[in-house]
Amino acid sequence: MNIDIIEVSKALSNETRVNILKWLKDPEENFPPQGGCLSEPVDLKGGVCVSSIGAKAKLSQSTVSNYLDMLQRAGLVLSERHGKWTYYRRNEGTIQALAEFIKGEL
Repeated sequence: MNIDIIEVSKALSNETRVNILKWLKDPEENFPPQGGCLSEPVDLKGGVCVSSIGAKAKLSQSTVSNYLDMLQRAGLVLSERHGKWTYYRRNEGTIQALAEFIKGEL
């Protein structure tokens, strides 16, 4: 898997964005149960809704959405939409590729 190290570096240059990735590593530990507002049960694959991330980060939903968009453009998170809610989870493939890049190239 190829990564854009510049985009990844930009995304990781903000403490809150780094914290979001840390929190998403263990969503059950860091966020309340997800999906309660959905009309039917869905496998969220560990995804967390923007409002839960915003509440933990103590930031507005628009700021959190911008942060998540940057993380997604860098390939660090994946999103999945269910109804009017979007759930985010870590992209473990990109994170593994980043670790390998750092180990091998830097």
